[in-house]
Amino acid sequence: MSIMVGCGVLLLAGLVSGAIWGGHAWVPLPEVLELSPLEVARRFVWHASIMLTGGIVAGITVIGGGGRLAMRLLAVTAGDDAQGRITEAEETVGRISLDGTIGFVVFNGVIGGVAAAGLYLLIRRFLPAGWLRGVVFGLGLLIVVGTTVDPLRADNPDFDIVGPGWLAALVFGLVVIGFGVVLSGVTAQMSSWLPLISTERAVLVRYAIPAAVAAVAFSITAVLAVVCVTVIVATRWQPLPRAIRSRRFLIAGRVILTGIVFVASPNAIANLTDIATR
Repeated sequence: MSIMVGCGVLLLAGLVSGAIWGGHAWVPLPEVLELSPLEVARRFVWHASIMLTGGIVAGITVIGGGGRLAMRLLAVTAGDDAQGRITEAEETVGRISLDGTIGFVVFNGVIGGVAAAGLYLLIRRFLPAGWLRGVVFGLGLLIVVGTTVDPLRADNPDFDIVGPGWLAALVFGLVVIGFGVVLSGVTAQMSSWLPLISTERAVLVRYAIPAAVAAVAFSITAVLAVVCVTVIVATRWQPLPRAIRSRRFLIAGRVILTGIVFVASPNAIANLTDIATR
């Protein structure tokens, strides 16, 4: 019971953050026509820090805590026949373990949250403002990723064990959309709270959490370093930054994203229907 209470506290903390900051506007950095390599690196560190912090906060609270609660709910509603059966992740239905919960929160919450946050920062500019930003991102994530990879993949045998299917589709769908809202709110708040990195002690303190994450997760640090160098090299060609700032690029990005969601929608609807009718 204490494990589920802990997951509930995590989820509540995330939802409160989303409720408070969900409608906040992203505070962009001042535009500079020509950025030096050092300035590009500073701005990259700023974005990466927001990505890590927002992804971890939203991932642990909503994906980790909320996802674990959803799994427990479905185990309870599945009935006596499902209890004791082994899931795809080699977990036992009805058995709550601390190790399993920690593993789920870390792997799905942290890794999944940071990956989704990276995607969010790439496409954030193409999304609507305010509350709709997080909702639209969550819906898009559900349609394109959630119904093909996880958590609502139709060929997941767990939906033949736990359920009912309509409840699984509903609760996991709400988890993904809730993650989008919380992620949008936390990153918007971070954009106004976090200054560009400098040698000032007060500024460095604010970068302590993302720095600690990057230090622990060496693979993330290596990937970010490669991306940072790539961005610095790419921005040396001045027409590229100007093109990215243009309205034409904004319209093109929105059209492409809309097209991706449109193409993925039939498969998403089919998968959700398959799960909901089990």
